[in-house]
Amino acid sequence: MAGCSNYVKRTDYDAAISKLQSNDAQMQQQLDSLKADMEQRFAKYDATLTEMQGRLRVDTVAHFEFNKADLNDQDKAMLQDFAQVMKAHHSNAVVTVEGFTDPAGSSAYNKRLGQKRADAVRDYLVSTEGMSDTQVRAVSYGESRNRQVEPGATRESGSNNRRVALVVDYAG
Repeated sequence: MAGCSNYVKRTDYDAAISKLQSNDAQMQQQLDSLKADMEQRFAKYDATLTEMQGRLRVDTVAHFEFNKADLNDQDKAMLQDFAQVMKAHHSNAVVTVEGFTDPAGSSAYNKRLGQKRADAVRDYLVSTEGMSDTQVRAVSYGESRNRQVEPGATRESGSNNRRVALVVDYAG
């Protein structure tokens, strides 16, 4: 009988699967609602929305000058709209601010610069737009080649690589 000690009743198994399916459906509904809110709000910006396994990625949110981590005034309007949607309708989601650089400079320097860019956007969302500091986190991908918009491009041609993206995750 020792081999049967981990037996699960079919009804318990079915109940667990049903609960997981319900949670998945709820997360998908939240994601669909967020995507609809963002598409409507961000139609006026040059933003790309991508759905990824329970997450929504908002790309081309903020761009930075070469070797700088200062947030541009023209990017603040989109960040303000983003924060308003999140606070009003999606306050239980976790937002990851991803910082990127072009490949000019050393990898270590670019990792630090990408973090400064992510921190600048995170700080703006928290201190200026009132999002919860526990809801917004920052990470740097630096010059990661697989994440460059224009692979290998630097200076003027690499401006699309010097950016921050926002990833909204309901899983936390």
